[in-house]
Amino acid sequence: MDLKNKLQIFAGDVLGGLNAAIITLPQALAFGVATGFGASAGIWGAIILSLVAGVLGTKIPMISGVTGPVAIVVASIMHALNKDLGSVIFIIFLAGVIQILLSLTKLPEVVKYVPYPVISGFMNGVGVIIIIMQLNPLLGLAPCSNTIESLETIYKSINSLNHEAFAIGILTLLIVFLFPKKWNKYVPSQILALIICTLISIKMGLQVSKISEISVSLPAFYFPQTNLHDLITYFHYAITLAIILSSESLLTGLVCTSITKVQLPPKRLLSAQGVGNICCALTGTLPGSAATMRTVAALKTGASTKIAAVVTSLVLVLLIYKFSGFVAEIPLAVLAGILIKIGYDIIDTKFLKVIKLAPKDDLYVLILVFLLTVFYNLIVAVGAGITLAALLYAKRMADKAKLVNKVVYDKDIIKLEKVLEKDYRHKIRVVHINGSFFFGSATQLISQFDEFLGTRYLILVYDSEDLLDISAIFALEDIILRLKSQHIKILMVINNENVLEQLKQYKITEQIEKDGIYFSEVEAIEFAKSSFKDRVKKKYFRK
Repeated sequence: MDLKNKLQIFAGDVLGGLNAAIITLPQALAFGVATGFGASAGIWGAIILSLVAGVLGTKIPMISGVTGPVAIVVASIMHALNKDLGSVIFIIFLAGVIQILLSLTKLPEVVKYVPYPVISGFMNGVGVIIIIMQLNPLLGLAPCSNTIESLETIYKSINSLNHEAFAIGILTLLIVFLFPKKWNKYVPSQILALIICTLISIKMGLQVSKISEISVSLPAFYFPQTNLHDLITYFHYAITLAIILSSESLLTGLVCTSITKVQLPPKRLLSAQGVGNICCALTGTLPGSAATMRTVAALKTGASTKIAAVVTSLVLVLLIYKFSGFVAEIPLAVLAGILIKIGYDIIDTKFLKVIKLAPKDDLYVLILVFLLTVFYNLIVAVGAGITLAALLYAKRMADKAKLVNKVVYDKDIIKLEKVLEKDYRHKIRVVHINGSFFFGSATQLISQFDEFLGTRYLILVYDSEDLLDISAIFALEDIILRLKSQHIKILMVINNENVLEQLKQYKITEQIEKDGIYFSEVEAIEFAKSSFKDRVKKKYFRK
């Protein structure tokens, strides 16, 4: 690699890290306040975790820090333990150790088998919790520790709201929700709202609750004190936190794989996150995971190596050292407005758009997980969701799903391919999906489709009589979009009218060209052969 390419890669990493830091700053401050740890713990946690996990982790940059689901779990634990910070820090330390132990097993692969309705129900619940929990700070009222208490407080105290805090909070909401998306990649709306609304608050001298203090000194070393009784008592909290930390990171890894087409080692990703979270516990700062929004922002801006994660940490350090006075003046109502937007973004609008069409089983799972998350106990909801995922996985026997490949040639095509060496890779393939295509098998099959990226025509044959569940439908859509992005012509053979009707309802068939749906495999193969011959002949005679 020459110097020019190295400089281009470095420039991309610097820009990507800078963009990720700008997105991280308001979120880390807001989540720090929301969890009860404080703004300093939020921002320093992001700095430490992004640096440690970034350096020790995968080659593809992963920008880490506290996220919505992690913040809600930490806040729930804080509430359950009556804000016993020492015990919570021990739980964070233990969760990091559990992450490292998980990385030594095959369990990181399990996240692929969690059904979509469980993930959707949990994410929707987390989004709604964040919104409800921030309604009080938005009104200038004291924050509450759970959703029911928050709703009760609003009802009782609506007449005593702080009008100045409410006004600056509403302005924040207008900026983050109405700021054009096409400009958001250049100037993130959250940092824009933070700067504008804080400046207005300072200039107008608004009497509102503020962050007030932000520590610019390095966090002190803190080793959690514990005993066997505490270990037994708090172990279930640590397990739950470790699962959320790990799931968030692994899901972010899957998103990165989809963007970069580079397979990330999940065990290394998980062990790096575990070490990073142990470092957060030892410094009394907030734990976190690989953050999807920040990581994608870095990748889209040009980041491609670990340097981006290091740049993110360095930029955050510079920001809090240079602007600590400004940060201390940030109104809590502004942070509340930013968190409400984050909560809204977490809500799974993709699934909600097709909820009327979803199979009843999927709907029941989503509602159960959602209600448990919002109104009962997030920890119980996570446990219920994971247990349900395991039961569904066992029941439907995802391992029986497999792909059977047939390479289809005829003599004319072979002759033409010999003339044009570069066309050897232009194969026609028939792919049979045998067994039930549902959430467990869907995630397995997605990863297997990457090996077909040299194919010109892919004939996808669904042999089963079973209807698809919502996870499989979205997975099938992902497969089609991924292959289309590689300029692969997709033909589908569906023998079952009900399955075809289901795909039409979810508009999956719209992703396939009009001549791409067949009831007969033979017809699909003949069409592909004919089209491919015409394509190669035109190419040959042009030359």
